[in-house]
Amino acid sequence: MVKEMGTVTDMEQKKQATKTISMPGSADKAKTSHTAGGPTGPKGPHMSGAVSGSGMDRRVEKKKTPWKKVGIAAIALVAIGFIGTMVMDASGGRSFRVDQDRIVVSSVTTGTFEDFIPVRGRVTPLNTVFLDAIEGGRVERVLVEDGAMLNAGDLIVELSNTGLQLDVTRNEALVTEQLNNMRTIELQLEQNRLSHKRNLVEINYQIKRLQRQVVRERELIKVNAISQAQLDQTEDELEYYQSRRAVTLESQETDARMQETQLKFLKDTGEQLEKNLRLARKNLDSLNVRAPVDGKLSGFNVEIGQSINRGGRLGQIDDPDTYKLAALIDEFYLGRVDLGQEAIYERGSDKFKMSIAKIYPQVQNGQFEVDFVFADSQQPTDIRRGQTLQTKLTLGDATEAVLIPNGAFFQDTGGNWVFVVSPDGTQAIKRTVRLGRRNSRYIEVLEGLEVGERVVTSPYTSFVDMDRLKLSGE
Repeated sequence: MVKEMGTVTDMEQKKQATKTISMPGSADKAKTSHTAGGPTGPKGPHMSGAVSGSGMDRRVEKKKTPWKKVGIAAIALVAIGFIGTMVMDASGGRSFRVDQDRIVVSSVTTGTFEDFIPVRGRVTPLNTVFLDAIEGGRVERVLVEDGAMLNAGDLIVELSNTGLQLDVTRNEALVTEQLNNMRTIELQLEQNRLSHKRNLVEINYQIKRLQRQVVRERELIKVNAISQAQLDQTEDELEYYQSRRAVTLESQETDARMQETQLKFLKDTGEQLEKNLRLARKNLDSLNVRAPVDGKLSGFNVEIGQSINRGGRLGQIDDPDTYKLAALIDEFYLGRVDLGQEAIYERGSDKFKMSIAKIYPQVQNGQFEVDFVFADSQQPTDIRRGQTLQTKLTLGDATEAVLIPNGAFFQDTGGNWVFVVSPDGTQAIKRTVRLGRRNSRYIEVLEGLEVGERVVTSPYTSFVDMDRLKLSGE
C-alpha cells in the first residue's frame, strides 16, 4: 500500500515537474526541490508536494510605459514647429489663416469702364416758403388743414396776444401825442411867419405915408406955413420906420431859414412816427397768419389753444408742380463733382436728364449733399414729395481699362494695396497697387496687377494688419 501511494506520488511529481519546467524561471527551483527531497527522502511525500507548489509562486514584474520620453519628444516637436513658424513669419511677414470659403476672390480682367456712379436721391419741392410766427400767441382759430392748396393771402390760422395788443394801443397813443405836438409847433412857426409879414405891411405903409408928408411939409416950410420942428419930427418918424423895416426884413429872413430847417426835421420825424405806427399795426395784424405765396401747405400741425412762441415754425408752403432731387454722395467723389454735371433717371424706356444745381460742401458721415434739377422742366408726372429715385451721375467718358470688381476691401485699404492670391491658391500676399476711377461694379487698375491674377475683394476687417493670408478649405 505504501508503494502504491509512493508510485502515485511519483507520477504527480512528474506532472508537476513538467508544469514547473514549462514556466520561465522555475526550472532551477524544481530541480533543486526534486534532488533534495525525492520520493524516498526523509521528508515523505507530503513535503515533496509542498516544495513543488512553492516553485510556482513568483513575482510577475510589470512593464513600464516610457511616458516621460514621449512628453519630451512632443515638447521638442512643438518647439521645432514654433521655431519654424517664426522663421517663416520673419521671412514672409505676419500671416493669418483664413477659410477660403469665407472670402471672395475675383479675377483681374480687361473691359470697358463706364465712369458713372449710382446716386439715390429724395424728391423734394424745388421752391419752399416757410411759415414762421412773427409774434407769438395763443391759437384761436385754425382755418385749413395740412396738405391744403392755398392761394397767396389765404388766412391759415388766427392767434391772440393780449400783451401785444396793449403795446400797440400804447404806441398808437404815444405816436398820436407826438404828432399833435408837431402840428402845434408847425402852427406856431406859421403864425410867426404871418406876424412878420403883417409887420412889414404896416411898416411899408407908414414909410410911404411919411415920405409923402415930408415932401408936402418941405414945400410948406418954404412959405412958412409950418414950423421947422414939425418937419423934423416927420423926418425922424420916417427914418424910424425905415430902420424898423430893415430889422424886420433881417428877422424875417432868419426866421424863414430856421423855420424851413425845423419844418423839414418835424416832417421827417412825423413820417418816422407814422411808419412805426404802421409797423405796430402790422405786427398786430401778423397774428392772423396768411399764405405768402400760392402752393401746398405741409408740415402744419397746430391745434386750438396751443401756444406758439415768437418765431416758431408753423409749417411750409411748397411748389406743388416743380421738384428737385436731394442726394448724398460719398466724399471720395467730392473733387469730381461740379455744377451743371449731368445725370440720368431711367424709368422703363423713358430717360429724364438732370443736372447738378447746388453742391453743399459740408461733409457729414463721409458724405456730402447735392441738388439735382430736371433739365428743361421735363420731369416725370407721377413723382411725389419724399419719393426715392435711383439715378446715374456721369463723371467721365467710357474707356478700355484693366478692371477688378468693386468690393468692400476698398474701404479698408483706400485702394493702396490688396491681397493677391498665389498661383497655387494656398496663400494670398499683400501687394501695393494703384487704383483709379471706380463705379458701382468695377475699379480701374492703374498699376500693380496683371490680367488673370486673382485678388481678395471681400472685407479685410479681420486681417487688415496682416501681410499674408494662408488659405484653407473647410
